[in-house]
Amino acid sequence: MQGGEIFIPKIPSMKIIDLAKAVAPKAKIKVTGIRPGEKIHETLLTGEEVRHAKEFDNYFVIEPEYAFWDKNYLRGGESPLPGFIYSSDNNDQWLTKTGLSKILEESK
Repeated sequence: MQGGEIFIPKIPSMKIIDLAKAVAPKAKIKVTGIRPGEKIHETLLTGEEVRHAKEFDNYFVIEPEYAFWDKNYLRGGESPLPGFIYSSDNNDQWLTKTGLSKILEESK
């Protein structure tokens, strides 16, 4: 770390209904539909930011546009393809209700 970077972990996406059922399995769930301005997916790395990003096995690093250090310190990382976007809808890792329930049970 040099300062000013943004670290984005590669974590699984999850459907909100599965999250609700895992966290509160006995709760009554009322589906209200999409509300004005509501996001359907979360974008963690935009097409604009990818120009300053490096991809590692488990995370991305976005460097500041005007870095004040030697950019060679991020050795080993690969530059994502131009136009690449990392968001919850194009993530290839998905966490299920069962998977989250197991994580919650293990964390007790």
